[in-house]
Amino acid sequence: MKRKKLAVLSLAALMAVSSAAGCSAPQKTSEEAAAPVTSEESTGTTESESMAQEETQDGSTGRVTDGNGWYLWDDSGNVNMEGRGAVGENAMIASAKVEASQAGVEILKAGGNAVDAAVAVGFALGVVECNYSGLGAGGFMTIHSEDGEVVFLDFRERAPQAATPDMWPKDSKGNVIGNQKAIGGKSVGVPGEVAGLSYAFEKYGSGNVTWEEVLQPAIKLAEEGFYVAPNLGEVWKDYYGWMLDYPEFGDIYLKDDGMTYEVGELFKTPALAKTLRKIAEGGKDAFYKGPMAEAMVNRINKYGGVFTVEDFENYTVKEMEPVRGTYRGYQIISSPLPSSGGTHVVEALNVLENFDVASMEHNSAENLHYLAEAFKIAFNDRALYMGDPEYVDVPIGGLTSKEYAKKQAEQIQPDKATVYEEVNPWTYEHKDTTHFSVADKDGNMVAVTQTHNYPSGVAMNEYGFIFNNEMDDFSADPESPNAIAPGKTPLSSMSPTVVLKEDGSPFMVLGTPGATRIITTVTQLISNVIDHGMTIQEAIDAPRIFNTSTSAVAYEGRIDKSVIAELVEMGYEMDEKEEIDKYFGNANAVYYGDDGKLYGGSDFRRDSKSFGY
Repeated sequence: MKRKKLAVLSLAALMAVSSAAGCSAPQKTSEEAAAPVTSEESTGTTESESMAQEETQDGSTGRVTDGNGWYLWDDSGNVNMEGRGAVGENAMIASAKVEASQAGVEILKAGGNAVDAAVAVGFALGVVECNYSGLGAGGFMTIHSEDGEVVFLDFRERAPQAATPDMWPKDSKGNVIGNQKAIGGKSVGVPGEVAGLSYAFEKYGSGNVTWEEVLQPAIKLAEEGFYVAPNLGEVWKDYYGWMLDYPEFGDIYLKDDGMTYEVGELFKTPALAKTLRKIAEGGKDAFYKGPMAEAMVNRINKYGGVFTVEDFENYTVKEMEPVRGTYRGYQIISSPLPSSGGTHVVEALNVLENFDVASMEHNSAENLHYLAEAFKIAFNDRALYMGDPEYVDVPIGGLTSKEYAKKQAEQIQPDKATVYEEVNPWTYEHKDTTHFSVADKDGNMVAVTQTHNYPSGVAMNEYGFIFNNEMDDFSADPESPNAIAPGKTPLSSMSPTVVLKEDGSPFMVLGTPGATRIITTVTQLISNVIDHGMTIQEAIDAPRIFNTSTSAVAYEGRIDKSVIAELVEMGYEMDEKEEIDKYFGNANAVYYGDDGKLYGGSDFRRDSKSFGY
């Protein structure tokens, strides 16, 4: 894949490009699909409308707005559940924050391509959604170019070279004593976000915008500030105790009076702005080498870490082949190991393909039964086989095999929860996180999921950011395929996914945060669109379930109580969550409509908003 293959999306060029081929998906008509998006809610399709959206902050009210009449919360502080989607003629960005989506649009207007825009969105999210990602984080990126080439970039956090299973003290039963695995220096992995976004820009960017330009929106947000939105305000309160225990953490995110910022208050991070300028001027080396790297090592080790400067200097991005599968003729392209996400999305869909899901009423007991069973099968295999492929052998070909899924599906009983006999996948072997999606009418698609996991408590107050606690994603069991080892990448569920039609033309790009709920959410979204003919926004809005091979079935309270009673009768243990619960992720997706337009879908479970033009 060459840089020039990703079409340049300057505004003038976009207006001159002809419409993309129509989509034959089992989707509503273009009129029906557009119906939920009013003229006030739309992010616009003309230059004048796009220009009107540049203002994201309303200083008179302290609220986030799209600049076109839509507010994230109203005068009473109630979060706006409507208007999260958008329609665009030429390009679409769906991300977790209004400001980040608009940062991407700004780069597209300057002549950048989809990758350039994604890099701008990624850095901007690290400012306005600093609780989920940032300079101390990492992630995955799936890129599909207009000529059909696909690459996957792994810039996930990695274990330092001195890491071993014994670095976490354990009791006689092998359980980690205390919380060293989840907080403090021994929970931190080498962050990859700066390296990953830099790699994507250098290799797959358009060459028409500079590195400094793609960082400028993030720098401006850090320096001039942004209004604290409901989700961020709530999360900061959750971490208040950690901010007191780790003073550098609190120094960044607490006010002068020692309290957290409230919703609607202006929050600035001038130290982060200076750091972003250093990276804009010196590239990734300004982060991974020299004084900043030395300072990071010293800070992590202050809280029990085992880092050296070489852990930062030797960090590399991995370019990989994505996992591929099909579902009812559609091509599924998603994350390979060390993420288990793509593999098990494909596996769960392969199991569902053995049943006529389209004939089932959406979220009926029958529909949810087969979803729950497919998830049980996938998560059982996840526990048995998955780990970093550089350290363990994993039967990916078997786990994504149609024949393997058929054998598993044959064990599902139509009227009750099932206990499964293990099927050996080697027999079929053939030798809270954030997500955003970017797409244009020419078929360039970028799906990015990036994450801290949770803040480790360890922070660089002088540089304005916090570190991940991704080492908590390793198993403490030294015999586990996901046991920690020097330089190893912890298992993940992140699943930035591209879906193509049978002929290879673009269909949709999607993903979500949510830990292991990522796998179940992405699977449900794909089924909602393909099997149930939903618009992308309807698919995101619909209530979700989640279960593993050992857990109760968690469900959003909006699902009909009579359906839940039927599932209990079938033998399921049910776990009701709130009617609308962030537990089930925060999906952001773009769908290619049969009318040639791009439909952005964003999740009301957090602060997401799509923008297009």
